[in-house]
Amino acid sequence: MTRPILYSFRRCPYAMRARLALLSASVDYELREILLRDKPPAFLESSPKGTVPVLVTKETVIEESLEIMLWALAWNDPEGWLEMPEVGHALIAENDGPFKIALDRYKYHTRYGSDPVAEREAASLFLRKLDDMLNGQAFLFGTDPKLADMAIATFVRQFANTDRAWFDAQDWPDLIRWLDAFLASQRFVTIMKKHPVWQANTDL
Repeated sequence: MTRPILYSFRRCPYAMRARLALLSASVDYELREILLRDKPPAFLESSPKGTVPVLVTKETVIEESLEIMLWALAWNDPEGWLEMPEVGHALIAENDGPFKIALDRYKYHTRYGSDPVAEREAASLFLRKLDDMLNGQAFLFGTDPKLADMAIATFVRQFANTDRAWFDAQDWPDLIRWLDAFLASQRFVTIMKKHPVWQANTDL
């Protein structure tokens, strides 16, 4: 293996943020798009837990999206994503914890048997915090993107897409502007290009 291998699923917000960091760091890697309902044996051999993303390098297997981001940026961080206040790491932890739990119970309420309105409101507490932080700025910490922006944006996208009309009707104009700018960015367009599903017998 000469290049790292990223097992990914295009629409997964965790996989999206891993791809964003690999793109920013200019990591040359092989993308293997998989179907989560039909996981290839090579993927499960690399990571028995069976969730994406998974980055396989010569030295190690990285099974968590945030760790993939940090691995890539430790190698090359041309945009200075890691140069952010400590509160940025707390925001990512809140996104990955309470916000994501409420988001899942809002979006997949029939699966969880949860109250979608209550879970939407619980998730919105975090979104209002982001809107307050943006306060007219392009990004959470000023004029340039940081790790927190890119680690969180894909999940805000998932929340917004659950009911975009409702999302756009809320009083968080800076959050809407921030999300729309992210969705229109060349970086997002690039990482969302469609790839054929990887098949082991086509891996040369």
